[in-house]
Amino acid sequence: MSVLRPFDKLPTLNAGVLLLVGSDEALQQKLAEAILQEKRDFSINIHLAASLPLPSERDHLRPRIDLIVFMIDIKSKYSLKNVETSLAYVDASFFLGKVCFLVTGVGRMNACSIEMNAVCKLGEAYCSPMLFCELELEGTRVATAQRLVRILAICAGHIPGVSALSFVSLMRKSDDD
Repeated sequence: MSVLRPFDKLPTLNAGVLLLVGSDEALQQKLAEAILQEKRDFSINIHLAASLPLPSERDHLRPRIDLIVFMIDIKSKYSLKNVETSLAYVDASFFLGKVCFLVTGVGRMNACSIEMNAVCKLGEAYCSPMLFCELELEGTRVATAQRLVRILAICAGHIPGVSALSFVSLMRKSDDD
């Protein structure tokens, strides 16, 4: 089992690799299908993982990962704990624009079992953007897929003049907000 590093492998031409990490496999699958249906200029490979670390025997077969999306279900304390545990297996340089947190279930705040403050602190601690959505709704799932495809295009280097680090700095919330 090894730590994921962003630049240990060469990028693939006209491709982007996305890793979805979360405890809800059904939502991961729905989101992956929505992402693959989006119009784009490059091919997308999506890998699903319940948690990190990834198995080490596949290290030589594993492609370079351009973006890691940690999925946190606002209704599940286990989901947050799973993400917090998985973060230890991600190299610090990934947090220079190649990680984002996707908080799901925000349409049902009355069923919330995680403090929203705890989730926001996680994003601040790792200097990574937070996306809030309700993946159960098809329209929101499509909009989220579009955003993730755009972020992946930037992280994979397919948008000239925009780096992942500069993009994430634009997405960061200022203290005045």
